[in-house]
Amino acid sequence: MEDQALLKYLEEFISIERRERFLDILEERTKFITVAIEDVFQLHNTSAVIRSCEVFGIQTAHVIEGRFGKRLDKNIAMGAQQWVDVERYENTKSCISNLRREGYQIVATTPYNDSCLLEEFEIDKKSALFFGTEKDGLSEEAMQEADGFLKIPMVGFTDSLNISVSVAIILQHLSTKLKKQGIPWQLSDSEKLEKRLDWTKKSIKSLDEILSRYSG
Repeated sequence: MEDQALLKYLEEFISIERRERFLDILEERTKFITVAIEDVFQLHNTSAVIRSCEVFGIQTAHVIEGRFGKRLDKNIAMGAQQWVDVERYENTKSCISNLRREGYQIVATTPYNDSCLLEEFEIDKKSALFFGTEKDGLSEEAMQEADGFLKIPMVGFTDSLNISVSVAIILQHLSTKLKKQGIPWQLSDSEKLEKRLDWTKKSIKSLDEILSRYSG
């Protein structure tokens, strides 16, 4: 109730159009699918992945940064990091453990083994899609821990795609397929409220001053 009261107060400081935009976007958001990227080296690739998550309605992205440190370029992400929840990890083990606790199956994306083709993949369980480094792909640990494997069919001489391109292709296909199925894929009411409050706060320039007036 307190969050709802605070939201009602804060919404007075943003436009009606922005409020309605938040509601419309949240109706398309999901946590049924999530993305995990493992030790990506190029800054622009991590940022482009976050941007694709935002565009295709994926609310949470998981970034493993054990080898190369923080890999998010705000300029390339073009503000997407404001609207997507980015969870960071020091290693693959902790990321996988966290996702399993949240009920996700671990799906490794790789073009090099007998993986399930993208169009044949059934998105009937909460799925965490793992993507690896530009050069080496996913680590052996991620591959061994995977519950399933997924690949994009390719018919040319080149046998791999840039990670950001792979993420965009897979998310577009699976998010479209998910929304045609009769399973509860949307955010819960409490999750929607949480994000409305978060996004509204991010939309107000003098937030601290306004919050102090509210609490006072």
